[in-house]
Amino acid sequence: MSAFGLSQKKEKELLDGMRALGIFEKDLQEGFVRSSGPGGQNINKVATCVHLLHVPTGILVKCQKARTQGLNRYYARLILVNQIKSKEEKERQKRLQEKAKLRRQMEDNHL
Repeated sequence: MSAFGLSQKKEKELLDGMRALGIFEKDLQEGFVRSSGPGGQNINKVATCVHLLHVPTGILVKCQKARTQGLNRYYARLILVNQIKSKEEKERQKRLQEKAKLRRQMEDNHL
């Protein structure tokens, strides 16, 4: 059984994705609080909502998508991976645009 209550395949995919982006468990601060909303007595008694802070980037994720803490821990990490991927892609696009702008300026100066 995995740490998140998932199949080993899904957990391996998540951990591989985290590793590829340089996200390590030691860089995460994890906290648990009681969820809110519908869900019956379990929601009111068990701290299933996960707060996950990635210290190096300052990204904070809150997840209460599932009814179990293990699944919410998984989903919080998945959300974090997606947010960091998105942030890195935006930075990459910005660098490409700056390079293209410099290239155009250089071409204009040589004409």
